[in-house]
Amino acid sequence: MDAMRIRARRLRNNATDAERRLWQHLRLRQLEGHRFRRQVPISGYIVDFACPEAKLIIELDGGQHLEHAAYDERRTQALRGLGYRVLRYWNDEVLLRTDDVLEDILRALGRARTDGKVKSTPPRSSPSPAAKGRRHGNSNSNSNSNSNSNSNSNSNSNSNSNSNSNSNSNSKAGES
Repeated sequence: MDAMRIRARRLRNNATDAERRLWQHLRLRQLEGHRFRRQVPISGYIVDFACPEAKLIIELDGGQHLEHAAYDERRTQALRGLGYRVLRYWNDEVLLRTDDVLEDILRALGRARTDGKVKSTPPRSSPSPAAKGRRHGNSNSNSNSNSNSNSNSNSNSNSNSNSNSNSNSNSKAGES
């Protein structure tokens, strides 16, 4: 086994808290079915996370990266030269705002290019209203209109939105 692969294995075994947190969300195709690898050797560099099919690299930076900004920039440019897009996040950002980081990664994956075509997240099938109610533990067949009228207006959850469900599409949000 070459030195680069040995070093990558050592990095995988000694992951930072931020790397472990993000990996829990990226592993096993949990992020819209995209396959990620961690601590991957690419062109002489070891990147924190890579999604080869989307040509996307995710780098997590701690305090030591402030001292190595010029190196990181050269590295990013070299990886971009190979066709990769590089996203960088501070460790604190991953630990404190994990959901925001994941949303940002999903936006980048939505614009991922494979085979010259824009690859976007496929639409999810819409279950029937009855199935939707069972999935959320609500057998009320009006659950779909209730959730739509609540999301389109600023009324509180105690208001009677069933009587306004037909007029919501014609009124401004917040009006009752």
